[in-house]
Amino acid sequence: MHPRLYRSRNDRYVAGVCGGLAQTYGWDPAIVRIIALLLVLSAGSGLLVYLILWLVIPLEGE
Repeated sequence: MHPRLYRSRNDRYVAGVCGGLAQTYGWDPAIVRIIALLLVLSAGSGLLVYLILWLVIPLEGE
């Protein structure tokens, strides 16, 4: 069974999406943030994906 995905309360800069992804899958948060930034800057659709994840993923502890 996979752990549940939550937005991070502690490891966050904007909404905790990247920090939550990193915590859930055991990745380095800096790498996740760099990938997200590259997606936003290169395609522009990365921002839309981030905003959707912000709305869909619950905050940790709720």
